[in-house]
Amino acid sequence: MSKIVIAGITQFETVIKVDKIPFDMGKQIHDAPVYVGGGGDAMNEAMALTTLGDQVFFMSVVGQDQNVEVFNPPDFKVHLDTSYMLPIMKSTPSEIIFFDNEQNQLIFQDLKDVRDARYDMSMVRPIMAEADCLLVSNANFCRPFVHYALSAGKKIALNMRSYSKEKEKYNTDFLENSDIIYLSDDSVEGDPYDFIDDFAKRFDPEIIILGQGKTGLILYDRDRHIKVHYNSVSTNEVVNSLGAGNALISAFIHYYLETKDSVNAIKNGLLYASYKTGFMRTCEGFLTPEQVEQWRELIWKTQSITDVYGVDIG
Repeated sequence: MSKIVIAGITQFETVIKVDKIPFDMGKQIHDAPVYVGGGGDAMNEAMALTTLGDQVFFMSVVGQDQNVEVFNPPDFKVHLDTSYMLPIMKSTPSEIIFFDNEQNQLIFQDLKDVRDARYDMSMVRPIMAEADCLLVSNANFCRPFVHYALSAGKKIALNMRSYSKEKEKYNTDFLENSDIIYLSDDSVEGDPYDFIDDFAKRFDPEIIILGQGKTGLILYDRDRHIKVHYNSVSTNEVVNSLGAGNALISAFIHYYLETKDSVNAIKNGLLYASYKTGFMRTCEGFLTPEQVEQWRELIWKTQSITDVYGVDIG
């Protein structure tokens, strides 16, 4: 079991299943399946890592009048410790997500005043001293966490997801100090291997995971001299691919801290992400360690990873 500090955005999500995007609002939204509840990168990571058995310190910000226990629905099999969710914003961020049968997505996000939020770091220092890793997003309020983790000599994992060359300068402190970086290739131009070479040269992380959508990902491991593509795997029937990336990086962190083996960790991450997509809500569908082992037996002892394809993890 590892001790992991998670710092990132928590929000309310409205997830709506439609037949096709783009859609005719009048014809398709009527009687569409809808889920309303908690979500966001930080909450999803906290759910995944708690399910995997790690001790999680879930540090996020929500609205001033927010009852944080609403982020623990009664049907969840695990309970999140909400002690470090600070009600310091004017209101909790929210997001509306439409998705269709082809996993196309249309997303509207309202981050409220999260850019101005300031987390109370006085409680962070003693916790960080005992932690094994910081899993952080690149939200503004998360910047101090990076420096606290550096001061404590802890491993830093960055869930950046969306990458933009134009906005890179605003994320330099995250990129230069992270040991593990997960990002999507959605806006990466040119050859992805050349991108990784350039990225690694400039920021020198230990691990880079470049999500490539339905085709899988590229794993870069500096110390093992690995730079290789892995295809997605198929477990559940795909319902909603949103949140698969959060599941992948969470499982990777869990198994990488446990085994120090990036290949083992990425294989577990791939199946973890695949299974998670069988559920509509972004905050459900997380496997236990025992279930991960069962799926490994089914997938990699019966076929090569290069022969199986699965879901969007970009």
